Amino acid sequence: MSFDFNTQTTCQEYFTKSHDMVRKAVREFINKEVKPYIDEWEEAGEFPREMYRKAADVGILGTGYPEEYGGTPGDVFYQIAVCEELMRSGSGGFAAGLGSLNIALPPILKLGTEEQKRKFVAPVLAGEKIAALAITEPSGGSDVANLKTTAVRDGDHYIVNGSKTFITSGCRADQITCAVRTGGEGAHGISLLVIETDTPGFSVSNKLKKMGWWASDTAELFFDNCRVPAANLIGLENQGFYGIMINFQAERLSLAVMANMTARMALEEAMKYAKERQVFGKPILGYQVTRHKLVDMATLLEASTEFTYRVAAKIGAGVDQVKQVSMAKNFACSVSDKVTYDAVQIFGGYGFSRGYLVERLYRDNRILSIGGGTSEIMKEIISKMML
Repeated sequence: MSFDFNTQTTCQEYFTKSHDMVRKAVREFINKEVKPYIDEWEEAGEFPREMYRKAADVGILGTGYPEEYGGTPGDVFYQIAVCEELMRSGSGGFAAGLGSLNIALPPILKLGTEEQKRKFVAPVLAGEKIAALAITEPSGGSDVANLKTTAVRDGDHYIVNGSKTFITSGCRADQITCAVRTGGEGAHGISLLVIETDTPGFSVSNKLKKMGWWASDTAELFFDNCRVPAANLIGLENQGFYGIMINFQAERLSLAVMANMTARMALEEAMKYAKERQVFGKPILGYQVTRHKLVDMATLLEASTEFTYRVAAKIGAGVDQVKQVSMAKNFACSVSDKVTYDAVQIFGGYGFSRGYLVERLYRDNRILSIGGGTSEIMKEIISKMML
């Protein structure tokens, strides 16, 4: 008896031959430049800085960005294809670290001046500089509207004081798109500044040791009377909260894609293992309990992937999807929770052992329902739009 569960997506209504060409190029890059070294990078807690330049050279960093800044324009599914193939590295940390520009640059592109875009976007897309986004604070977490880091105007500069935490690429970023308080309390007193990390008074912690995403350098940032040029203000003063909010829809979509890919790889690994592992004289795939577990995993993944793609298509068409993308993120993360859990269960003791991909996927998965807004915050957003 043979079993063949096809886990590959076949959503041709979303992906064209052009998307497939991009996917193939990224896959070749990952297979050649990343997979042979990813275990080493995970242990090191970072990947070589030169990977940004290499990724830029093959067009990965610029996918979906305007051509005038060194990008390659394309719809949302080009970026989804890139994200999915980066996840094929087997390291969510690598995908998150290389992709930190995708949360740092959009506010600059949407609200910045032409001069700011030339200065802060083009070098990042070329792989010459690393960009990070800094919103979360030690005291605040998801309470973005009440952040404490201050920026006080002093002539042609702002004096910035405060700290940020859990900042992806924070250890070695060259520029930080940073949320600061320039006005009164609440959302209407927040602005966005690009803070260059060679600014006197800026400092960074050692790499934070995390449960997962090891290959991503994550840091706490400190601002001690940093003098930041007022020319680095993105958009209007005290209207930075808008820039943060327009960023969240794309970030939550990306996290849903990452969750689906985490689940997909876990399912693939579980299926391969179930065919090979012999118990009581036959593969464990020969037992109904295993087959049905795999069927449930595949069914949830199929539903989550289709829902995520559908939401992405509407976002690409300009349809507001704040409620739906919050649902898609939560659903994808809950599916990935179950699929990675069940994959480890199928592997048994080996699933609990370093050196097996499902062990890393299980750990990496845990951040997805926290980053970009927790599941609880997503439910609050959804409920406010429903009721």
